[in-house]
Formats: sequence, structure tokens, C-alpha cells
Amino acid sequence: MSKVRTALLSVSDKTGLAEFAGGLAALGIKILSTGGTARVLREAGVEVTDVSDHTDSPEIMEGRVKTLHPRIHGGILARRDEPSHMEQASEQNIEMIDLVCVNLYPFAKVTRGGASFAEAIENIDIGGPSMVRSAAKNHADVVVVTDPADYQPLLEELRDQGRIASETRRRLATKAFATTAAYDGMIA
Repeated sequence: MSKVRTALLSVSDKTGLAEFAGGLAALGIKILSTGGTARVLREAGVEVTDVSDHTDSPEIMEGRVKTLHPRIHGGILARRDEPSHMEQASEQNIEMIDLVCVNLYPFAKVTRGGASFAEAIENIDIGGPSMVRSAAKNHADVVVVTDPADYQPLLEELRDQGRIASETRRRLATKAFATTAAYDGMIA
């Protein structure tokens, strides 16, 4: 149960986002974010580091590639109890990411609204499911959040305990894998 020091937030559904990020920031947690999420957080007065600044790589291909980077996935997947992982992270200047908050592009909503095939394709999230799966795989070290309903209970646990318990991490990882499985099933 490691302490949460850095959180990556990248969400389509902005419900409760500013309050959640503000609560994390008030606990001294550094916030990394992407495009529209970062903009909403800045407008709410939350200090944010853009993922492109964190990775030293711009968002490219109309936003198709922004989080698919070793400084993101290495920071999520590194096992904190594995010295070789931590050594490699240090060598590659990879900062650990301890909490990943992602909800996925609204594929179902877009396709139900009569989107063209091209619009549907552009609403297939790639980076989001990748980060969610990475964080869920490494839930011993990383908290994964895919549902705004979990924001307040997580903030309360962080305030009360200073950490997120392994049982909570496991429950959220299970929910995350169910989320990506349902998302892929819907696309198929």
C-alpha cells in the first residue's frame, strides 16, 4: 500500500472531476492530465501538468497519440517492490504514477446518435483502456478509477488513512477490467 503522490486524470465524463482533482491536490498529490480534462481542471483552479510536458512529447495525430508513452506506462506498470524496475525507471527518468482516473470515450452514445462509420472509429478509445488495464494490472501499487461514483469514497479514504487499502485497490481493479471488457464488447 504505497502513498499516492502523482495522479493521472483523463476523462470524457467530467462529472465530479473538479472536486475530485481539487481534493487530490489539497492532499499534496501532483495532477497530470490531457487536453480537455486539463482545461476543465485549470478553469476550476486546480494546478495541472500536461501529459505532453510530463513526457516531453506533444499530443499527435489529432490527439490519437498522447498517453501511449513509456513515461506514462512505465510510471504506471513499474513494480515499486522490484529493484530492477525502479532502477530502469530512474535511468529512463520515469516518475511513478500512483493513481489513474480514466473514463472512456463515449462510443455507445456517439453510435446511438447515428454517427457515421468514421465518427464511430474516432470514438474508439485506445490510450484510455491501455492506461486502465495497466493500472488495474499493477493495482498493488496503483489505484485505478473508472467511475465518478468512486471519487468521494476514495478522497475520504485518502483523508482518513493517508493511503488506499489493498482491498479497495483490488475492488477497483476488478471494476476496471469489467469496464474495459464491456467497452471492447460494445465496439465488437
